[in-house]
Amino acid sequence: MKNIGIIFGGKSPEYRVSLESVTSILNEMNKELYIPILIGVSKEGTWYKFNGDIAKIVEDTWVNHDDCIPCLLSPNPADSKLLVLKQNKIESIVLDAVFPIMHGANGEDGTIQGYIKLSGIPIVGCDVLASALCMDKYRSHQLISNEGIQCAKSHVFNQSTIHLISVYCDEIGYPCFMKPVNAGSSFGISKVNNKTELKQAIDLAFQYDHEIIVEEFINGFEVGCAIIGDKNLIVGRIDEIELSEGFFNFDEKYTLKTSSIHVPVRISIEKEEEIKETAKRIYKALGCSGFARVDCFINQKSEIMFNEVNTIPGFTAHSRFPSMLKAIGYTFQEIITMVIEEAFNNEES
Repeated sequence: MKNIGIIFGGKSPEYRVSLESVTSILNEMNKELYIPILIGVSKEGTWYKFNGDIAKIVEDTWVNHDDCIPCLLSPNPADSKLLVLKQNKIESIVLDAVFPIMHGANGEDGTIQGYIKLSGIPIVGCDVLASALCMDKYRSHQLISNEGIQCAKSHVFNQSTIHLISVYCDEIGYPCFMKPVNAGSSFGISKVNNKTELKQAIDLAFQYDHEIIVEEFINGFEVGCAIIGDKNLIVGRIDEIELSEGFFNFDEKYTLKTSSIHVPVRISIEKEEEIKETAKRIYKALGCSGFARVDCFINQKSEIMFNEVNTIPGFTAHSRFPSMLKAIGYTFQEIITMVIEEAFNNEES
């Protein structure tokens, strides 16, 4: 059996999403293959080895004196260990792999991947560079445009160029989207319908990053593609987001109050195959490995336009990523096993 360090929580706006994802994974993980070593990161960024009941994780009562012991990963690659800082001694636990189940800032942006890389322990999921690139909405678009794949017109602004945003919005037209360059789960994103909504949208986006991106509105619908692997890719069925209004913001992603997810997408098989091939090109161009979800738009001309890559997508039993893979016959437990085993496949290749 292999010790799998599972990191959850984190100093991120998506802290609560991580708690839900990790609870689902722990409930379904094959305990005959893996021993989960739980590493919780508090909202303040403090690391603990968590020894309590997993029900406390989703309830967000896991940070407590009885269940938590301070810990850290040894940055010495010769160790491959978690160091547990008990009162009178340091206990070490050898880890065969580390599975970060942390969404958004400090978890999905290459930060935690860099720390794990220093430890020399295999990482479940994308590595440092791919994680950082995919989190950056502007620079990932630049790379994918160079691959000949369409992206929305966009431009990046910071505090020194904020006065030029209104001019750019006039150029690309309304509605348009205002987004933090680095943020996940639609945090800080606004659909701007006219000039009077600009200031509020700009202020919101700057709450999440020091750079913001303004994108043209794509008239169409969003599709997603779940991918596992490195060289030999496993690709799920394509899904489709049906919106009745607005855009797929954080509330809609986790409540589906006015939207629906269709698996498979309601288009021809030929078009679905084209989306899969495009998604694989995007995945490879950004250096992804392990697993990721590639999101695109289909515009009114039926053209595929790149949106973003989520390197640690939502991982509950009903999230989009596992749902697309379930549609080709995999159980949730099999999906978890496949993504963990990819960490070892990458080490051997």
